[in-house]
Amino acid sequence: MSTIIEDKDALRRVYKAPQPRSLAKELKRLDRHCRRFVELSPLLVLATSGPGGGDVSPRGGPAGFVRALDDETLAIPDFPGNNRLDSLENILEDGRVGLLFFVPGMDETLRVNGRATIDIDPELRALGTVDGKLPIAVIRVAVEQAYLHCGKALMRSALWDPTMHIDRAALPSLGEMIRDQVNWATAETQEEMLVRYKETLY
Repeated sequence: MSTIIEDKDALRRVYKAPQPRSLAKELKRLDRHCRRFVELSPLLVLATSGPGGGDVSPRGGPAGFVRALDDETLAIPDFPGNNRLDSLENILEDGRVGLLFFVPGMDETLRVNGRATIDIDPELRALGTVDGKLPIAVIRVAVEQAYLHCGKALMRSALWDPTMHIDRAALPSLGEMIRDQVNWATAETQEEMLVRYKETLY
């Protein structure tokens, strides 16, 4: 007998029905609480979808680096990264995006779903300036759904508990791990990587 769930009816036989509040809390635009959450958030995770499948990527900056242009529009500055452009190419193919905003020390998160475009308008880019550096582009998100998400996942993970943070030496440097994965002859040390990050952060 298969234990794989293949349809919604089978799924609902395993999980309880959602509480009325869980359904009622979904908004079609940003209210004052959502906008304040965005103002306090230095980190979000961006989910996109394209021909190659789904993709997820972190975006970070000083708290409030994402701007609510109005109750229906968010502007996410896009600074240099690895230049794979997976998220941006997916947005060009399929504009649907999902955002998850984090605020340090707070277990609850903010979820926003909508449609994104990539904008290089100079005035819009200027809104995302950090230390005099302009973002290359801005991801504009037309909000379709917004709701606050309960804190259970972060509570289970103890993400903000410093006693749970690992010693960085528990893992090799990123450069060393990539060297092993692709069989390169040399690897960037953790110290070298941190210097490079600081020089190219924005």
